[in-house]
Amino acid sequence: MTMSASDERTRDTDRGTERLVVIGGDAAGMSAASQARRLKGPDELEIVAFERGNFTSYSACGIPYWVSGDVPDRDRLIARTPEEHRARGIDLRMRTEVTEIDVPGGRVRARALDTGVESWTSYDKLVIATGARPIRPALPGMDAPGVHGVQTLDDGQALLDTLAGTGGRRAVVVGAGYIGVEMAEALINRGYEVTVVNRGKEPMSTLDPDMGRLVHEAMEGLGITMVNDAEVTKLLTGEDGRVRAVVTDDAEYPADVVVLGIGVRPETTLARAAGLPLGDHGGLLTDLSMRVRGHDDIWAGGDCVEVLDLVSGRERHIALGTHANKHGQVIGANAGGGYATFPGVVGTAVSKVCDLEIARTGLREKDAHRAGLRFETVTIESTSRAGYYPGAALMTVKMLAEHRTGRLLGVQIVGREGAAKRVDVAAVALTAQMTVEQMTALDLGYAPPFSPVWDPVLVAARKASAAVRTKTR
Repeated sequence: MTMSASDERTRDTDRGTERLVVIGGDAAGMSAASQARRLKGPDELEIVAFERGNFTSYSACGIPYWVSGDVPDRDRLIARTPEEHRARGIDLRMRTEVTEIDVPGGRVRARALDTGVESWTSYDKLVIATGARPIRPALPGMDAPGVHGVQTLDDGQALLDTLAGTGGRRAVVVGAGYIGVEMAEALINRGYEVTVVNRGKEPMSTLDPDMGRLVHEAMEGLGITMVNDAEVTKLLTGEDGRVRAVVTDDAEYPADVVVLGIGVRPETTLARAAGLPLGDHGGLLTDLSMRVRGHDDIWAGGDCVEVLDLVSGRERHIALGTHANKHGQVIGANAGGGYATFPGVVGTAVSKVCDLEIARTGLREKDAHRAGLRFETVTIESTSRAGYYPGAALMTVKMLAEHRTGRLLGVQIVGREGAAKRVDVAAVALTAQMTVEQMTALDLGYAPPFSPVWDPVLVAARKASAAVRTKTR
């Protein structure tokens, strides 16, 4: 006999078992489920998770490297399969989409995608980990075959199927953020003629334009055609209905495949319909324990939430797997009866274009202006190793420091091997609210194969400290 939602709740309460329902089977959702399971066994906590796709617990950040061929096997991106989750006592329901959250009733409605059958599942505790969705402007031709967003493993597989089935070798990437830049490199590596159409002044809008210019030059050096300050107005299709060109106000760019790298938005359609609180960027708002504000039995994490920026003190939406996994650990600890918090972020991210490494943390100039901060900026060039040691490569470091106080506000680094991970020093300094003068005394590791006597980050801190002292005299 099929039980109603109220019958299910009565059954669970009578035997002393709570039910945790998780919406979303990737980083945040399954990290939360796994952590809660470690703390409470099946007799204490029943865990039901819904995932509308075909995969769980995978690295979306690795998709460009799978497309390029650097990662030869899709399964290498999967950290834990559905079968492995089920073996740990999690009732994971694949290809099942949650279509409604009934907050007053404490239940969710889900539809099995293969059969269309719908059912209600009650919950005592709920985790929303619905992720983000690629931005797909409502332009003519945007839904044509051959146009791909790249957010999930299913998206990556669909793109690879298109690449295998098309006879042409012309690709257009729309957008030049992390995904756009990485996909441009992946397509170049696969032998495609690649054009990147970008509405910004330079690629990588997460950097200031002067640092983005360095990325621009490197991309053109790879044979990628960069088109900046360009707005896509429509996509043209051929007689077969497939995409054949990307059109801007000024030009038309032939395309056998189009990849969207415009960015993502929080996927909060369910949350909005349920009346849950959303921020200015469309993400769910949570407290330090990742509880949805105003709801003691609902948590949210991953790309569908907004987080506190520890530098500006404002809420931001940052879609990164590192954050999602941490959110999941915090949620699982709290849902499992423990206590944990997620204090916020400083906005650290790294990427690459072939051998060019790109890193940033903290605020850009426009972020600092928006936050109402007065600041000084410095830019230095240094090398990754002692100048006389073989393989020493140039890197550019840009640093922002608050006027008068000298508090570090942000760092951007562009360079060759050994450049990007130096941003971690700055990330720690930002989290500790250090001044640039305090940074100059940091006891960093030194040997000629790894660094000059003065590490490039410390060279920038010295110059920033001098700039602050000069302006405050």
